[in-house]
Amino acid sequence: MRDLATLPKAHLHLHFTGSMDVPTLRDMAARHGIRVPAALVDDDPLRVPADERGWFRFQRLYDAARACVRSEADMRQVVDAAARADAAEGSVRLEMQVDPTSYAPFVGGITPAVEIVLDAAREASAAHGLEVAVVVAASRMRHPLDARTLARLAARYAGEGPGEVVGFGLSNDERHGDTEQFAAAFRIARRAGLAAVPHGGELLGPAHVATVLESLHPDRLGHGVRASEDPAVLADVVERGVALEVCPASNVGLGVYEDVAEVPLRALVDAGATVALGADDPLLFGSRLTAQYEAARTAHGFSDAELADLARASVRASRASDASRASMLARIDEWISQPEEDGAETGEESVTNG
Repeated sequence: MRDLATLPKAHLHLHFTGSMDVPTLRDMAARHGIRVPAALVDDDPLRVPADERGWFRFQRLYDAARACVRSEADMRQVVDAAARADAAEGSVRLEMQVDPTSYAPFVGGITPAVEIVLDAAREASAAHGLEVAVVVAASRMRHPLDARTLARLAARYAGEGPGEVVGFGLSNDERHGDTEQFAAAFRIARRAGLAAVPHGGELLGPAHVATVLESLHPDRLGHGVRASEDPAVLADVVERGVALEVCPASNVGLGVYEDVAEVPLRALVDAGATVALGADDPLLFGSRLTAQYEAARTAHGFSDAELADLARASVRASRASDASRASMLARIDEWISQPEEDGAETGEESVTNG
């Protein structure tokens, strides 16, 4: 089997605060004299039930981590650490999602917050050899007018390269907020050429996926795994060409599925859906991007050729330029053309694919 850490791939579902590793969080907490909950630093992946109480615990821990990000230097450290970690796992493109509202009080407003993240993304791209772009995300827990403000801000920095805004998202507990009320914000984003990348279809079922499809017209859907429960909804996802950002570790961590083998990854791919694997919040769920590909291999039986196809899907679903996509896809072709590592046994003999 080939080394999945060297498989070139695009990472399209990674949240700003949740991207941190434990050493980064410890460093920030010590800097500001903050005591963080043990559950954030014990290296034990979060497991909560898929109900309001479970989400409350998840959100409380996320908020505790976010409270440690209190300065421009902290924000830059988060971006740099995420880019460094992704590059070490073979990522050639990272589209990191951030809600600048959370960090605005420490840096003078939402506009400086966005500009800091974008500048840090440009620096991290150059330092670590991958493209780091940004998705600006609104929260379902705030008023839809706030989402419009963020969409207009995101539009000012729209582009496709490193250090530019490539998409507009909608995050937080999908059981709250009226999806239709956020449609105006997504219209603003689309007019600016930004990808529409709301969350949906993880905590709620296929009916919610259908609502998001009709109301927000997404290019990509954060999670979307519950579409598998209704063939008609899944067929609509496929027909519309909506890519699904599937994050197996977080699906398990939030109690949607008991283990990664239950995540309907194979069903989604077999139905023709475009699937881009993501890590969501490694700080809480305990695994980064390569681990999601490992799960596809070990729990779902994906061959190296199929894993390469997943990586290709992630690149094609990204907002990278045509030239960058072509280069990334060529690197994936090179990965799959290499012989398998020694020790990959079929039970009878060693297998190599040349």
